[in-house]
Order: sequence, then C-alpha cells, then structure tokens
Amino acid sequence: MKHKLLIIGSGPAGLTAAIYAARADLKPILFEGSQPGGQLMGTSMVENWPSYEEIMGPSLMLKMRSQAEKLGTILKNETVIKVEHTEKDNSFTVTTDKQTYQAISVIVATGSNPKKINCPGEAQYWGKGVTTCAVCDGAFYKNKPVAIIGGGDTAMEDASFMTRFTDDITLIQILDKLTASKALQKRVLDNPKIKIIYNSSVTKFMGNGEHLQKLTFKNMLTDKEEELAVDAAFIAIGLKPNTSFLPESIKKTEYGHVIAENCTSKSSIAGLFVAGDVIDPLYRQAITAAGSGCKAALDAERYLSGLV
Repeated sequence: MKHKLLIIGSGPAGLTAAIYAARADLKPILFEGSQPGGQLMGTSMVENWPSYEEIMGPSLMLKMRSQAEKLGTILKNETVIKVEHTEKDNSFTVTTDKQTYQAISVIVATGSNPKKINCPGEAQYWGKGVTTCAVCDGAFYKNKPVAIIGGGDTAMEDASFMTRFTDDITLIQILDKLTASKALQKRVLDNPKIKIIYNSSVTKFMGNGEHLQKLTFKNMLTDKEEELAVDAAFIAIGLKPNTSFLPESIKKTEYGHVIAENCTSKSSIAGLFVAGDVIDPLYRQAITAAGSGCKAALDAERYLSGLV
C-alpha cells in the first residue's frame, strides 16, 4: 500500500503538519521517533506560546499530540532509519526500526540535537538548570548567576539576551578567543555584565539533586580546576540537524540543514518537504517550527492535489 503522506518527527513542526494534513483528509501517518514530543519534552515552563501565559513543555506537546490524533493522524511509535527516493515514479520508501512503508510524499520534521559536553552531572541536571535555550528559559533566572558555554554566534546571542535578566553572566570558552562574528563579539566584549573565561572547558555539573548549583571548569593550559556557583548553564556549542537518514541526493548546507526552495518547505526532491530545525539554524523556536510545519502540510496538500 502506498500512503499519501508520511510525517517524520513529533515535535511542534511534525505535529502541526499532522494537524493540517489530517484536516485536509490526507490520512497522515506520523512516526514519533525515539524522542516523542521533541525538545520541549525537556523544557519546564513555556511562557511564549500564544494563548498560554504559562504551560509546561510536556503538557503543550501532549495537547498537540492529542489534537493531531483526534483529527485522524495515525501515530506510530517507530523510529525512521532511512528514507529512499525512487526517481522512476517519484515515490518514497521509509524504513523504520519495525517495518517499511511506501509513500507518495514525506514531511521531515526531525529537528536537531544540541551538541552536549558529555561530562558528569550533565544528564542529571538537564532541564534542571542545564539547558541549551536561553530564549526559552532565561526569564526564570532573574538576578541569578548564570554561565554561557561556547564562543560562537549562539553563545554571544545567549549572553547578550541574558543581560535582560541578570548582571552575573560568565561565558566559558574553550579557545583563547571568540569565534562569533565581530559584531556579536563586540556586543559581548563591551558589556560589563558579562565576564569571559578563555581556554577553559566545563568538567562537571553539580547541584542538590533537584537543580543545578555550581559547575567546575578546567583551564586547558594549566590543568587547574575551579568551581563556579551558577543557577543555570546554557550550553551553546552547536546543533546537529537530524538529517543523516535522508537520500544522499537531497541538497543540504555544510552543516547538514536541508535547503528549502524560496521560502517554502520544498526540498530539492519533489514530494519531500521539510519543517522545523532541519531547515532552521537561526530561530529555533517552537512557534516558528510549528509555522513551518503548517507550510509543509499545505505544500504537501498542493503537491498531492496536482498528482490526483
């Protein structure tokens, strides 16, 4: 059986795509993957989702999931391993960890995974002070000491953003210089609220079991370790889009993001649409991901209508 539409990914982009596709009677099948709900499942309070002044991240995703299912989306607790494209009839073979599916069109909304430090305490305090999104969680740390880990554009943006909430910001960079654009560097270097520690890497996160309280970092030149009291640590050492399972012929950037066509969700392969962090290295917000999921479903509907 060849399905009209398969959706890969169950974060805001994938679930929004499913909601729109189900309403269009495309009978979508959505693969939830190994991390159902996406990154918001690891976020505590969400304060910037329209219509909710406050909602827990997992609650928001469960509501979206319920809505998609109620409208007719078939949810599969399966992880997609490979997507293959057949040029002859422009169809797709999607292989999961359980079985294989055939489809006329596919929406890829598998998001990205933040690169982690992989040091002791990181997993224990993930979402409990250790996070990757200052924009999402920064407001929870008003007048609290925080650390930003990294030296690129995202780290600079996170550090600058946090000056709205606290005067106690420490940026920890493993190199002897920042790697961000000059304009972003200047904004950080000129701000007295931000202290920079160079040539250092975080070696451990520590807390009271409920929340982060401090971290240790080691100077790469002297091997000396020091402790830093912080209520939050924002890791900004890069993101890796989850696109390695896609056909080799699909056009991507050097960082692995799929290239979409002219502000649409269309990839370089007809019938394969993309949404969320797999095409967005800049904004990375739940609401922008949801918007791109809507675009993908509408693009898929128009594509399928042209084939009927």
